[in-house]
Amino acid sequence: MLVELLSKAATVAMLTFVVSSMLAMGAGLTASQIAQPLRNARLVMLALLANFVLMPLGALALAKVLWLDEPFGVGLLLLGCAAGAPFLPKLAELAKGNLAFAVGAMVLLMVVTVGYLPMVLPLLLPGVTVDPWQIARSLVLLMLLPLATGLALKARYGDLAARVKPALDWISNASLILLVSLITAANIDKVLQVFAPEESLQGFCLSHWALELVGCSADLTPTQDGSWRSVPASATLPPRSWSRAKASATQK
Repeated sequence: MLVELLSKAATVAMLTFVVSSMLAMGAGLTASQIAQPLRNARLVMLALLANFVLMPLGALALAKVLWLDEPFGVGLLLLGCAAGAPFLPKLAELAKGNLAFAVGAMVLLMVVTVGYLPMVLPLLLPGVTVDPWQIARSLVLLMLLPLATGLALKARYGDLAARVKPALDWISNASLILLVSLITAANIDKVLQVFAPEESLQGFCLSHWALELVGCSADLTPTQDGSWRSVPASATLPPRSWSRAKASATQK
């Protein structure tokens, strides 16, 4: 009961972090500031090359070099193909980097990812299909819509945006800290099982987590009785056996 409650609270914290972060980014920037760095064609091409060519190839090469089991390799590849995480602007902000470019790059990578994954994943992982609408819907509702709302607030009510931005930043930082704490508290015992040599835990977790991140549902038919409540929770569930993954496009 407690673990389930912590997992649900972690999901709420994750959603709060994503939405508040996007609102805060929009409230602190203008559309022209975000678009300006994207006019640098060389910078944009390098970002696309790194995220959609080098990262997938690097994941494939790393899986081969390390002789990873199939679940490990699949999960690593899926994570390597998906780009545009909501954590990017927050990391850039904490590092005192170019926040406008970080937000612009995030939006660009998200848009490209929607079309990239349905084309590339079936070629690399036979049997996997991805519905771009399932990916786009979550990105639009949780990231692009709050970002656009913040930008509109900044453009129309600049003074109000300046007043609410510190509160949004505080909510974003607090929810991130809470998210990490809740995940740790809910799954500390399962995380420790990673170090058990008899468990092939990490590969399954990585694959299932990555499939959920890109909007796929993995029909892994584990013999263990359990449910995948959230990405963080499912990333630490230790199934004892499962069949070859089959994925179909569904909303998580």
